[in-house]
Amino acid sequence: MKRETILVIGANGQIGTALLPRLHAIYGLRNVIGADLRRPDREQGQFEWLDATQADELAALVRRHRVTQIYHLAAILSAKGESDPIWAWNLNMQTLLNVLEVARIHQIRKVFVPSSIAAFGDDAPKYETPQTAVLDPATVYGISKVAAENWSLYYHKRYGLDVRSLRFPGLISYQSMPGGGTTDYAVAIFHAAVQGKSYDCFLAENTLLPMMYMDDALRATLELMEAPESRISVRTSYNLTGMSFTPADLTASIQTYFPEFTTRYLPDFRQAIADSWPKTIDDTVARRDWGWKPDYDLTRMTQEMITRLSAVYQPLIHTS
Repeated sequence: MKRETILVIGANGQIGTALLPRLHAIYGLRNVIGADLRRPDREQGQFEWLDATQADELAALVRRHRVTQIYHLAAILSAKGESDPIWAWNLNMQTLLNVLEVARIHQIRKVFVPSSIAAFGDDAPKYETPQTAVLDPATVYGISKVAAENWSLYYHKRYGLDVRSLRFPGLISYQSMPGGGTTDYAVAIFHAAVQGKSYDCFLAENTLLPMMYMDDALRATLELMEAPESRISVRTSYNLTGMSFTPADLTASIQTYFPEFTTRYLPDFRQAIADSWPKTIDDTVARRDWGWKPDYDLTRMTQEMITRLSAVYQPLIHTS
């Protein structure tokens, strides 16, 4: 097998933190480089400081390590992006274009550029949103994801660049803290519960949204990237889903472990963002093309999150 060198941009984010160990297991520590603007909290193999808005720095890193694949995970998320839309747009798009150009010039073999359900807006069907639904997003984050999908398609058609993408739903993980997304309540709520605290939710209790446990998201990413090119029919971004639930559903699931746990519902500006998104997703095309199928439902995900976070918090609680 040809030697691969993998570059993960945005390695300290929610996906990158969880993805690096998976890539290390496949390609080895020496063949995976994590890159970010800040150093990781703990050692995870090779690390390079990188400002991905600087094309020359990115190109130099690619040349130095003879990179063959890039996972471009750096982005300003939905809720955080709304606080400064022009800054979020400039950062999200400049880093994307730098990655695509470096990949073209240096003949990078594969590029992964994640998209999001934020690419959908009010005109897409809310239930079983299809692969080819209208994309009219309500946030600058969503607008940048639609642009990224189209730029990826353009680079594939014009230059033959093998760019692959998934429209992630809300992602739930124990490996990192919430990072400014509208679905981040579904991570923060577990941190509160395992510490014996109540939770103030910024979405209404009946807000149904598509979600996915991180293990499924990582497996989907790697399965997509490892699929033969002949199986890839979508060059914008594949619909992907794991489960859909409301904050009330999640609270009830947590209460099976912590009966005294309570949630207050105090919707803020993020409610309008969530209301513009799909409630359930049709990912038939991903299932057909490369065999996608989720492993985690709400019950299994709740058990895993509580087990993992309890191992982190319980020693602190018992000694405080």
